[in-house]
Amino acid sequence: MNRFQFVADYHRRYGVKRLCTILGIARSSFYYWRRTAADRAARQAADARLVARIRAVHRDSDGTYGAMPGSVA
Repeated sequence: MNRFQFVADYHRRYGVKRLCTILGIARSSFYYWRRTAADRAARQAADARLVARIRAVHRDSDGTYGAMPGSVA
């Protein structure tokens, strides 16, 4: 869990201002983190799809990587 998630989880009980002060983070940083959550989630999903594609290509090439012999021009 990161500090921002901690603030999100406990802000109703202790308040954003108090938690940010104790954790040494700016309130504006917390609100920016919260506002950009959807963008981060979309990027993580795109990264996961890319990893799956890379693994499939690697598996389909029998675990080789780099230029195939004879394919360099």
